Amino acid sequence: MQPINIEANKLAIQIKQLARDLGFQQLGIADLDLSVADARLTAWLAHGAHGAMNYMQKHGSKRTHPAELVPGTARVLSVRMDYFPPEIAHSEAQLANPDAAYVSRYALGRDYHKVMRARLQSLSEQIAELIGPFGYRVFVDSAPVMEKPLAEKAGLGWIGKHTNLINASAGSYFFLGEIFVDLDLPIDVPAVEHCGSCTRCISACPTGAITGPFQLDARLCISYLTIELDGAIPVELRPALGNRIYGCDDCQLVCPWNKFARLSAEPDFRARHQLDRASLLELFAWTEGEFLKHTEGSAIRRIGYLRWQRNLAVALGNAPCAPNIAHALSAKLATVVDENLAEHLRWALARQQKERA
Repeated sequence: MQPINIEANKLAIQIKQLARDLGFQQLGIADLDLSVADARLTAWLAHGAHGAMNYMQKHGSKRTHPAELVPGTARVLSVRMDYFPPEIAHSEAQLANPDAAYVSRYALGRDYHKVMRARLQSLSEQIAELIGPFGYRVFVDSAPVMEKPLAEKAGLGWIGKHTNLINASAGSYFFLGEIFVDLDLPIDVPAVEHCGSCTRCISACPTGAITGPFQLDARLCISYLTIELDGAIPVELRPALGNRIYGCDDCQLVCPWNKFARLSAEPDFRARHQLDRASLLELFAWTEGEFLKHTEGSAIRRIGYLRWQRNLAVALGNAPCAPNIAHALSAKLATVVDENLAEHLRWALARQQKERA
């Protein structure tokens, strides 16, 4: 454990102020005991609820033992950064319009990985200016890190019934990041769960992915189906996706704690290319070149053009029947080479033609 040359409590206060100065809304300090999270993860994996996310069971015990992932780690600095965009006002109207495309609000702007990683690196360098060289490693959803349990231990919020982190004064529209450090810093008081008897998120889930309080089956989750899943979206789940083409916010939209969510001042998180109000046909018409251009610097780009088109095909199949939709699907089907995409296009076209018949 790295000795520090100023008193630990004072240093912790200074680090938290530096974090706020860099645009983070909160920083908390956690110890490394993830035994409770370890047991839950083991049960979740044994149930197969991770679906095709095989990376969740890789790395052995490193995921729940931070000092095995980064030797010498003594504490975890956990931060949160609000992303609640002004465009959130359009969310319900966009979701309710079957011809409109719904993109999860976190993905409307610049890729948060890029924004937060740079800030966390800067924070680490500023800490080094205070105390001299020390051991650290920065993470933003980029390695086997239990970010939500660590954030809960650091006092940033509690894991709600939908399995997202909730902060009593800021709701749940925020990103998380971590710095593993070899510093002996005082830890913060863990957050306490305050969901009570509320089950709005469970009732609101379009596919029933929240199978019980604090239980999520990723295989049913729209975020998993539209982002993580590379193959075919199960036919029986496609109608429930509605017009959601990248992720899903339903459980957050109904959470009463989000009445305390604060608009983000980060310009990087503002919607780009009018993704907060685009139509399905408008986005479906993008060529691969246009997709790459319009998603440059965006988290959306990582799913690739074929998966983007697959998701849009499902949404168009769910849209009210219209000749221009059927025409667009037919035209794409006539040129597509990928069989997985072709199958989704045929499904969507059949839905449109059945409606018309």
